[in-house]
Amino acid sequence: MNNEVVVIGAGSWGTALSLVLAENKNKVTLWTRTSEHAAFLNKHHINPKYLKDVKIPDSVIATSDLEQAVKGKKFVVLVTPSHSLEKLLPEINQYITNETIIIHAIKGIDPVSLKRVSEIILECLPNLNANRLAVLSGPSHAEEVALKKPTTVVIASAISSTAEHAQDLFINKHFRVYTNTDVIGVELGGALKNIIALGAGISDGLGFGDNAKAALMTRGLTEITRLGVYLGAEPTTFSGLAGIGDLIVTCTSIHSRNYRAGKLIGLGNSLEETLEQMEMVVEGVRTTKAAYILSQKNSVDMPITSQLYKLLFENKDAKEAVEDLMARVKKDEHDDYK
Repeated sequence: MNNEVVVIGAGSWGTALSLVLAENKNKVTLWTRTSEHAAFLNKHHINPKYLKDVKIPDSVIATSDLEQAVKGKKFVVLVTPSHSLEKLLPEINQYITNETIIIHAIKGIDPVSLKRVSEIILECLPNLNANRLAVLSGPSHAEEVALKKPTTVVIASAISSTAEHAQDLFINKHFRVYTNTDVIGVELGGALKNIIALGAGISDGLGFGDNAKAALMTRGLTEITRLGVYLGAEPTTFSGLAGIGDLIVTCTSIHSRNYRAGKLIGLGNSLEETLEQMEMVVEGVRTTKAAYILSQKNSVDMPITSQLYKLLFENKDAKEAVEDLMARVKKDEHDDYK
């Protein structure tokens, strides 16, 4: 394709997406925070902290110089932790134009502003044409994408043509990409499933078994859909790749850092101990706080999220949280959005 693309963020997901883009014959620049890391990547062509034993093609050039990375590029792929966006984006804004297409693959909600990632991007990038913003989400562990295992994702944008440009950039025989125009739903599905993945890990850590985890995932999807529809998403989005697809993979895989973090908590570790052991950002923790505040503010019933919030931030006992969920007032299963 020979497009010039910069990937901002050299963690596991940013590195994996760089491999997909390079396989599609794009000219890829991978931005990382330190010159030392950039030099290591360019010399050794591996990223052992995040994706050990995966070879990075020589065609992927790493840099820590943001101007060099972004200036003149038509496509900018954002793959940083959500908490670092507001500091980084104003710097990026200097080097983009209204012709730039931004594709973000970040899953989170800011717990202070309660904004989705695309809202933060548009607020911090006044030089960006709002119709040239897209979001990539779906069931896609970086470890499997990097090994070219079959993966299917969705890219959403407010206008179809932008989603299709992004689709063309990524799609290949290993990495299938669908398009969607429901940006709100795709973003919320990708963010909120991390809450339920924490819960799934806690459930397994407590030894509750498959029945409990299946119920947690099913009722968790109901909560995700309920809040998503209230915030303007299309309900059908949550039965797709960014909803149930991402929920399944994140709640059931050892590759999922949110699941692993939850399991450590279920085994008796505190939140602080868990985050120290993880050594990587666990987006579900911040998202639990944001979703809880949103649900309380808007009177949206989210019992699983509420119990996880109390467990994570109010030191509630995990078994007590489960007992409180099981003892809730009886209701009809199809009373989903009330």
